[in-house]
Amino acid sequence: MKIDAHQHYWTMSRSDYGWITEELPVLYRDYLPQHLEGHLRKHHIDGTILVQAAPTIEETEYLLGLADQWESIFGVVGWLDLFHPEHREQFNRLRQHQKLVGFRIMLQDMPDASAVLEPAFIEALRGYAELDIPVDLLVTADQLGVLCELLDVVPGLRGVIDHIAKPPIGQQAFEPWRSDLERAAGHSNIYCKLSGMVTEADHDTWTPEQLRPYIEHVVRIFGPDRLMFGTDWPVCLLAAGYDEVVEVLEAALPAEWGEQERAKLYGENARTFYKLGE
Repeated sequence: MKIDAHQHYWTMSRSDYGWITEELPVLYRDYLPQHLEGHLRKHHIDGTILVQAAPTIEETEYLLGLADQWESIFGVVGWLDLFHPEHREQFNRLRQHQKLVGFRIMLQDMPDASAVLEPAFIEALRGYAELDIPVDLLVTADQLGVLCELLDVVPGLRGVIDHIAKPPIGQQAFEPWRSDLERAAGHSNIYCKLSGMVTEADHDTWTPEQLRPYIEHVVRIFGPDRLMFGTDWPVCLLAAGYDEVVEVLEAALPAEWGEQERAKLYGENARTFYKLGE
């Protein structure tokens, strides 16, 4: 089973997406399942993990409605505010939908990421860790230190770092991203998505060679059992088409990887992590 483990859909009329403006004309339009189907067929991808792109419960409900209509949506990663006093009630209501596979913590959008180290947040996250709920972690390279502190105090978390933690590929800088991500990888139940990389490079002048050392480092520290392939479509269109995203990753994978390792990266790890079919 082949899975794109990270992509988005949105409808601009919903007004959930404050970060998508007319200054981003490539993204400032509707993106729906019918617009992705051709790419999935071309690359023999059976289905996708649809990830929230707006910090609202309403958008998560909208995405779950799309999942009802499209078999190609294998699971939805929703949004949840662990600072909200009723977050558990909201989650219990959302999880009644069989295609809700987890939620995403958006450290990237927090004015101060260290807020996740507050006792109330830690207690809330520990509760979801005890339930073994999959959690996506949207974090930038400079927030990895905070994330590592969080993982140290919530060691049972089933988590996946989105977009390899957004290193400064455009500047070809590696530290402290390299060391901090390796520390995060030391937690055996933390995975990483090989996604969202082209948009961290210069959108107009990036080359596959600029992405390769970042991919190679992630592959080395997480290994074939804890990596997922994701395109971050349509956000990737800011810098590259769907085909290019697939080709760049494939070209940078270890030459010694065979069918078993590729099967894990391109679907089996996502199926296991998100408990698809359970």
